[in-house]
Amino acid sequence: MKQSIRIASGQGFWGDLLTAPYDQVTKGPVDYMMMDYLAEVTMSIMQKQRRKDPSLGYARDLVPLMKRILPIITEKNIRVITNGGGVNPLACRDAIFEVAKQLGIKGLKIGVVLGDDILSSLDALADQGIPLDNMETGEKLAGVRDQMMSANIYFGAWPVVEALEKGAQVVITGRTTDTGLTLAPMIHEFGWKPDDWDLIAAGTVAGHILECGGQASGGNFSGDWRAVPDLAHIGFPIAEAKPSGEIVITKHEGTGGLVSVQTVKEQLLYEIGDPSNYITPDCIADFTSIQLAEDGPDRVRVYGVKGRPATEFYKVSMSYLDGYTAIGTLTYAWPDALDKAKAADAILRTRLKDIGLSFDEIRTEFVGHNSCHGPLVGEPGDLNEVVLRIGVRGNEYADVQRFGMELAPLILTGPPAVTGFAGGRPKPSEVIAYWPALMPKSAVKPEVVVESL
Repeated sequence: MKQSIRIASGQGFWGDLLTAPYDQVTKGPVDYMMMDYLAEVTMSIMQKQRRKDPSLGYARDLVPLMKRILPIITEKNIRVITNGGGVNPLACRDAIFEVAKQLGIKGLKIGVVLGDDILSSLDALADQGIPLDNMETGEKLAGVRDQMMSANIYFGAWPVVEALEKGAQVVITGRTTDTGLTLAPMIHEFGWKPDDWDLIAAGTVAGHILECGGQASGGNFSGDWRAVPDLAHIGFPIAEAKPSGEIVITKHEGTGGLVSVQTVKEQLLYEIGDPSNYITPDCIADFTSIQLAEDGPDRVRVYGVKGRPATEFYKVSMSYLDGYTAIGTLTYAWPDALDKAKAADAILRTRLKDIGLSFDEIRTEFVGHNSCHGPLVGEPGDLNEVVLRIGVRGNEYADVQRFGMELAPLILTGPPAVTGFAGGRPKPSEVIAYWPALMPKSAVKPEVVVESL
């Protein structure tokens, strides 16, 4: 058993800093690199791409990235784990195999985790008495069944562990939990058991810290952000893990950013509900038990984490088409910029009503005045400029399209000193809504496929 391993965070979302993974595998020692590409809406985007082209449906940024780092990770024996497979992990694997062939790399072993995509099985699951009703609202799936765009189970760390134990140097998954990507190497290297709840919880906490990339190493830091050095060359976080479950969060020496108790605390608070009841497929972690301590420059020790048994359910992330939206902007200049923008908003709403357009929602923001804090802002001074940003949402495509035609006329038939319409008419786009559900773990089994080039 190794006495410690270093797990690097390479991506926090699809579209994150493209240079970060390369930096992580070249600027210092690491044993593993996890890359998180998926969010709830990402799955529906990938499903749309796969419907247009069966060879797509994964994070396409991943393939050129792997082309750049494959020689490095092969030479250094660094193992990469990513959920960038999206809704088509096999196609993603094949694309990476093709890149390896181009590079002359032989013997590359890639593991793929399958079984999370249940979109085609929704009716069969309903027939088995698994309705997948909305876990937050109680709504019945039947009401939106025909509009469903994606449906994916959040698997945990154990299928990834299986792929690692079968020798995979690269593991590609679909909708695996963000935390599972970091937890899996610890289970594999240290021999943790499924009921080692405190240890599993510690690895889960480490995964939560790494999952958002540079957010744990000084990016998006709401503390003394001016004191964060060299954000242009930010070093993404690294978890140094020990068999005891003690973790040190750090980054490569000589990189920008900051790892401190404060930056780690902020990331720990990211996207959590009840901190004593952080539920994953692998365990329930008690975030109130987490202890943090400075362990030197850019080093934070994480210890004392407590965990409880996992639930009998998987969470299912689904998305469905919920109408259309269009958003447009106009910029009004001093003097009386805010008054002009408000008048234009009133004129536009009157015209939309006069022609009988129906929307589920019309929302207006005055950027430069209240777009961030809404009704909480005070009375402004005489602003230099205000951007009127107005959007509509509705189920009728034609109505949303007509809204886009009503914005430009304000230029010559509304308040003066207006600009900012160079982008043209706003066009309708689909609204993708989120549908969370639960299903028994006994109803599905992940499949792990490991193949060599």
